[in-house]
Amino acid sequence: MTPLPPLALTRLTLTRFRSYQSLDLATAAPVVVLTGENGAGKTNLLEAISLLVPGRGLRAARIGELGHRGPGDAAGAPWAVAGRFVTPLGPLVLGTGIEEAGATRRSFRLDGAPPRTQAEIAARVAAVWLTPQMDRLFQEGAGARRRFLDRLVWALEPAHAREVAAYDTAMAERNRLLAEGRAGGRVDQAWLAALEDAMARHGVAVAAARRMLVARLNAALADGIAGAFPAAVAGVDCTLDAALAEGPALAAEEGFRAALAAGRGIDAAAGGARQGPHRADLLLTHAPKGLAAALCSTGEQKALLVGIVLAHAALIAAARGAAPILLLDEVAAHLDATRREALFAALPGLSAQVFLTGTDRGVFASLAPSTLWLSVRPGGAVGDAFGAAQGPLSGV
Repeated sequence: MTPLPPLALTRLTLTRFRSYQSLDLATAAPVVVLTGENGAGKTNLLEAISLLVPGRGLRAARIGELGHRGPGDAAGAPWAVAGRFVTPLGPLVLGTGIEEAGATRRSFRLDGAPPRTQAEIAARVAAVWLTPQMDRLFQEGAGARRRFLDRLVWALEPAHAREVAAYDTAMAERNRLLAEGRAGGRVDQAWLAALEDAMARHGVAVAAARRMLVARLNAALADGIAGAFPAAVAGVDCTLDAALAEGPALAAEEGFRAALAAGRGIDAAAGGARQGPHRADLLLTHAPKGLAAALCSTGEQKALLVGIVLAHAALIAAARGAAPILLLDEVAAHLDATRREALFAALPGLSAQVFLTGTDRGVFASLAPSTLWLSVRPGGAVGDAFGAAQGPLSGV
């Protein structure tokens, strides 16, 4: 039997999630290929896995959209996803979902108990994904690229999620105070200054983590770690990134704090801060051509993203002793045969568990013999040639 990668999902269970009333699936293989017709539920399975790490998952869906929607089911109904993992620190069981209809936040369970923070989960389990929707990453607004960048950072620096959340909380409260002041209300100036101080501290931490990730990613790509895929050169368009390039973090904090204080009137009229890490944009350039990714063909953009994901997985493996789980949804789309085969050839060298989806099993014919083949049909997934049903997962 081919050994599993250091980090791997060995079993997945779904309860009233998306198109699945219930599912119990063994996934203990280095490579898992999910094939089936469009609409069968392949992407739903990848989304379920992506929700076992902090964040909003590969679709960034609202909590109320994730429950099973069959006849008579109401929106916002309870749902659950659970997974059994092997990790470098030992086996664990993760679960997430909502227990009450209409809940706006999902809860986590780590070995049956609530984790102290989501960073505790991120330190044990990581996942990175590519989806067909990400093919539009370079045509969409900066927000989508910023979220993509932050997912890359979280996988290497779990505390980054806490810094982003703290910054967003302070910014939202500052926006509220500024709106009250513009409406004629009385504003607590000391509290406003404290919020701007928090934004400066957490904002610089966010910008510094993004800057570090980009530097490490560029170094790996320059060394040819992406193999047959074109190297990208990444950058961050952000005032704080520029400040960190010019001086120490403390100076960047002081400058941002002063800019927030000086810009209160304009920010109040604009409805929010006009500068900061929440306005950052990820810049990518096709290195061999010297061409901005937004100007490249769809196939070239896909190849750039694949190269980034491969390089990122290698960085995580080197830093944490385990590559992230890779979720590649319809990854063969927009890749020519040469690059598709290059991708399949590169996967074993990553020591990462990989989940791939597609409608045509023949596309994946060159994958290793140890591949687990699963045929997906509406509401279920079974083994190769519609084999025996999966057994129950106890203790989740």
